[in-house]
Amino acid sequence: MRNRALTPRRCKTIPLYARLVRYGFRKHATYVWASLAGAFTNSVFGVLRAYILIALWQARPGLAGYDITDAITFCFITQAFIGPMQLFGGGLGIPERIRSGDIALDLVRPASLQLWTLSEDLGRAAYLFLIRGLPPMLVGAAVFGIRVPTDLVQWLAFLAGFTAAVVVSFGWRYLVALSVCWLVDDRGVAVASMILTTFFSGMMLPLHLFPGWLGDLAFALPWAAMVQLPVDLFLGKAPAPDTFAVQLFWAAVLLGLGALGTRAIRHKVVIQGG
Repeated sequence: MRNRALTPRRCKTIPLYARLVRYGFRKHATYVWASLAGAFTNSVFGVLRAYILIALWQARPGLAGYDITDAITFCFITQAFIGPMQLFGGGLGIPERIRSGDIALDLVRPASLQLWTLSEDLGRAAYLFLIRGLPPMLVGAAVFGIRVPTDLVQWLAFLAGFTAAVVVSFGWRYLVALSVCWLVDDRGVAVASMILTTFFSGMMLPLHLFPGWLGDLAFALPWAAMVQLPVDLFLGKAPAPDTFAVQLFWAAVLLGLGALGTRAIRHKVVIQGG
């Protein structure tokens, strides 16, 4: 029996997707000043959030198992995640291509639409992490002082968790983008997605603060895998194997649903105005 994984066509797709990662990086590198402006904004709001969290933790020391330095670190790491994770939504051009009808061209390419888009998104996330993510962390370290991993293993665990978080974020945003095929207008879904992501990811406050069943629910949902879990890896507050298991579970679920959605839109492409 022929091993399909070793066929020439499948082997050729690997460098294709690698080139798409590089393309996504270079594509967003053309908007350096926009990225730096975003980094400045994230840094300013990070400072404001940090003072609020400092006041809260001074009033309630040891809240949620964090000390003040942990809380400040949490603040600036989450600010750094806004761009790479696209926590406020978007980052994919699929809705516009569905509305224009260009999605039909994407679907006939000899490559997976989902993997094509994921590859570009990984490049985008890598660029924004470097240009828009690192400055808030440096500002937090300079102004307040933050906690950083103490050994190489913890750094590697964080980077792996960060990469998995980007994939989970993509999986969710991809489903939201595909919904345009059925809903025509995605603004309502986009707003709902932004609210859910902001609240349940840990972007606003550590999910450890959520009481009882609400906290259990928040950690069981996919949004926690985008922010709270990689932040806990950075702070050394969570075991890496358990964290990776949750992230990989949600990545597999969301990518699986995305594959089913991609197959469905091959039979239903809605073109507005034409």
